[in-house]
Amino acid sequence: MSDLILIMDFGGLHKELLARTVRDLQVYAEIIPWHLSADKIRAMKPTGIIITGNQENAPDAVKCDPGLFELGVPVLAYNLAGVPVPSTGNNIHTVDMTQTKDLQGIIKDFIFNECHAKGGYKLEDYISTQVELIRETTAGRNVLLALSGGVDSSVCAALLSKAIPGKLTCLFVDHGLMRQDEGDQIEEIFSKRDLKFIRIDAAERFVGKLKGHADPETKRKIIGEEFIRVFEEEAKKLGKIPFLAQGTIYPDIVESGGAHGATIKSHHNVGGLPENLDFEQIVEPLSGLFKNEVRKIGLMLGLPEYLVNRQPFPGPGLAVRIMGDVTFQKLNTLRRADAIVREELDKLPESERPDQYFAVLTDTSSVGVKGNNRTHDPVLAIRAVTTQDFMTCSYTPIPHELLNRMAVRISSEIEDVSRVVYDISSKPPGTIEWQ
Repeated sequence: MSDLILIMDFGGLHKELLARTVRDLQVYAEIIPWHLSADKIRAMKPTGIIITGNQENAPDAVKCDPGLFELGVPVLAYNLAGVPVPSTGNNIHTVDMTQTKDLQGIIKDFIFNECHAKGGYKLEDYISTQVELIRETTAGRNVLLALSGGVDSSVCAALLSKAIPGKLTCLFVDHGLMRQDEGDQIEEIFSKRDLKFIRIDAAERFVGKLKGHADPETKRKIIGEEFIRVFEEEAKKLGKIPFLAQGTIYPDIVESGGAHGATIKSHHNVGGLPENLDFEQIVEPLSGLFKNEVRKIGLMLGLPEYLVNRQPFPGPGLAVRIMGDVTFQKLNTLRRADAIVREELDKLPESERPDQYFAVLTDTSSVGVKGNNRTHDPVLAIRAVTTQDFMTCSYTPIPHELLNRMAVRISSEIEDVSRVVYDISSKPPGTIEWQ
């Protein structure tokens, strides 16, 4: 991998979009903080540098190490709101958001014509590099993975099982808060791989702990703490395992403020697990990848398309898509409604499909009529958004015919729902999730 484009971050929303755009052009990109020294940047031997920020933080551009502009590599200043960038003769280009109708074209011209990058960055190379690194680091010893069933942990499991067949144990804590049939799908997929798969049925335990709690932050804390307790209890039953694997991906590191480092790390406190777990090292083989790259690697490793490309899902699961306290009856209602929403929207051509869509069970009840009886049931909301980076989004204008079909199916197939509404909030001011 001879080419490296650095994305120097001065704040704002575009660093990840820029890095993904560069990687899509088969050139490796990495995000770095604005205060990184020129000496450290020089040691990375970049082919070019893109500096990016927003109007509020752009003035910091004049505070960065002045040696940055003496490295002799092309620099592109992206969206710095007209703030002048120091120049000592380097080839520096400035682009504001009003000029970026063709972002990929601008980036392509910069990295190939100005930086003379050769390209050739391929995800197949990432897989082979990680397989070698995992084998070298673990040296034939066992690895434990907390498998949530999400895309990241699932792809992590597939990559580890390829690298160290028979040496990986996947501990799947089924908290009962997943979508329709997901627990069974996860068991079916991973029980057939060359690894040890353990499913812990903890639904009664989690829902019992959530009883009477309506505040979303309280629900998150309860679920996180209970997951740790269950994981600790089950891990102790397995005896001494030297390595803990996690599905940490590159945006997790970038958004937490950490610098991107080695793939195998020695720290213990990523992803919410306690520091006192007795592991020698943390293994994070996806920590250099963006989400779209993780999905591609999952397909390369033979995971089914429905798993790899499934809708984003919050860590606390359906507990934060149920307004108010969580019960088994509410979970059953929401699971069935959410399955209908996804089934109907999945039928759309990919070019017309929203980027994320799901159902929400509100804590507002509404009068209705079913048969000859009046009802007073919770209102069910449908959420569907279009977005490039999930940092901002607009609601998707779903055809009324399709909205009607979803509403009719939900109210007729689910006994305790008689009113369905569609959320037309964008982000900002609303968020994608309701809680």
